[in-house]
Amino acid sequence: MSVIETITSLFGTSNMNALIKTGGAVLTVLLVVPALFKLLLVTIDEGEAAIRTRNGRPLVRRHSRRGHRAGDVVVLGPGTHAVFPVLAWYRRVDTRVRSTDLPARQLTGAAGRQHLVHASFDWRPVVTGADLRVFELEVVHVTERTGNIVGAALRDLVRSDPRVDLPLNADLSAAVLTACAENVRAACGIELLSVVITGDALTDGYLLSEAIAGTDTGTRPEAIPHSWAGAVAALQSA
Repeated sequence: MSVIETITSLFGTSNMNALIKTGGAVLTVLLVVPALFKLLLVTIDEGEAAIRTRNGRPLVRRHSRRGHRAGDVVVLGPGTHAVFPVLAWYRRVDTRVRSTDLPARQLTGAAGRQHLVHASFDWRPVVTGADLRVFELEVVHVTERTGNIVGAALRDLVRSDPRVDLPLNADLSAAVLTACAENVRAACGIELLSVVITGDALTDGYLLSEAIAGTDTGTRPEAIPHSWAGAVAALQSA
């Protein structure tokens, strides 16, 4: 009977009040405190940034202060930051490196030879208020716009190259990167890390230009019919 009396005594007024207070304290520690920290703190992981927004739109600084220029968006880097509950919302931006492939392009050099060129580029957003403003507010499709800039630089370099053969892939890739990296950052708000150009496949135009070049330069006569035959065969197979 002593055990039953002990259990029954727990439901007394004073004991019940103590039990409720203890349970409430435990629930507060386990549930309420983490929820408050979640409201008052925001943690940005490595490889991402956060832009402060209002009604879904990034906040733009109206005045220059603390090293930030007017017109920049409010950016948080990796780490834990204090925020005002409800009033401050943040849109996370992935700042890791990404790769985009460009469609294969047929480009004609200064010597009249046609080349089939494949290219891709690696890029990532730049975590500054000015660059992320361009990235978030001024560009609708960043990879499409960057691809147009890289493709234009590649076309101009190939078109102005007087050599019959294209330069080495590594040399042409470095030249394209140098030619358009600053333009890409200004126009898209991203850092162009590398441009990778691969291949110079034979195309119909390539074979025809080979045959014409052989005729114009007086190449071995026996080699010319073979070039024309290859060109005609390529056109028929296409």
